Amino acid sequence: VQLVESGGGSVQAGGSLRLSCAVSGFTSDDYAIGWFRQAPGKEREGVACIGKSHGNTFYADSVKGRFTMSGDNAENTVYLQMNSLGPEDTGVYYCAAAIAPPPRVTPSFFAPSDYWGQGTQVTVSS
Repeated sequence: VQLVESGGGSVQAGGSLRLSCAVSGFTSDDYAIGWFRQAPGKEREGVACIGKSHGNTFYADSVKGRFTMSGDNAENTVYLQMNSLGPEDTGVYYCAAAIAPPPRVTPSFFAPSDYWGQGTQVTVSS
């Protein structure tokens, strides 16, 4: 299994970015994809996640209404559309994959031993 993120960059507050996570190696749809971020000096935070087969999404309160996860099944890519960005959204964003998720997966389901991408930097200036 391989996850490759892209789409990070620098934007001004109020701007938008779309992150991509290219997923490969799974032989079934029984997995979930999560987006996490880590700001300097802070713990990793679960931002959003979705179950591939169930389709249920979860958003952290800090991003609800601003971030949207979506997927392109043909391209095996998961996106994180981020709007109304603020400096508090700055950090390294990672996508992760975990097998056999519950119907309503949350970020706590993902473990360090699951599959993780290399991360992409998002910097929002005020």
